[in-house]
Amino acid sequence: MNARPAIGTTDESIGEAPATRGRSRKYTQVLGVINQAAIEVFASEGLAGASTQAIADKAGLSKAQLHYYIESKEALYRQILQDILNDWIVVFGFADEAFGPRKVLGDLIHRKMVFSFEHPLRSRIFTAEMMHGAPVLNSMMDTSKQRTDQAAAVIQNWMNQGLMDKADPMLVLFHIWAVTQFYADHATQAAYFRNVAQDGDDRDRRYLIEQVTEFLLKGAGVK
Repeated sequence: MNARPAIGTTDESIGEAPATRGRSRKYTQVLGVINQAAIEVFASEGLAGASTQAIADKAGLSKAQLHYYIESKEALYRQILQDILNDWIVVFGFADEAFGPRKVLGDLIHRKMVFSFEHPLRSRIFTAEMMHGAPVLNSMMDTSKQRTDQAAAVIQNWMNQGLMDKADPMLVLFHIWAVTQFYADHATQAAYFRNVAQDGDDRDRRYLIEQVTEFLLKGAGVK
């Protein structure tokens, strides 16, 4: 039996025949459907409670068809976590330090809020993994740790320059993460108490981003 391509890859290359490229596109499309189905199941049931049968049902495939595309439930879960980490490297990336804390932290808060609005299930998968002690993520976060240490160092420099109030820079990042993450993990609660639709519209999302940004920058003592 031929080995299956890894999740998220395709067989496409410049030298392929049209029929082969068509099969590659189909393969990639099915993987996309499987990934989205898995995100919904993992967000609802967690890794332990999820089953390949539930993922197959959600994706509109038989269990046998699903296993043609994936090695195991665990491998699929790990790939989804890696995708989330890759996205968050972009979301949490810092712009040039010279732009200053109001611009850089404001952009960070905006990106994180938008991610929470647009990908709440992925955010919840990450949170649930952390709440269980990060058994899978622990071995995957070296790059994230390095980027976070660099961001904390930038914040410390701003504090040393008097551009922000003195505080523990890592905790400043944690506070930003916590508040922005709330709108992904507790979207139902936030909508209920605010008497708004859970999905919200663009106007309400802009309002929340403005409110959260001002609150966090003021709390951090950004000049």
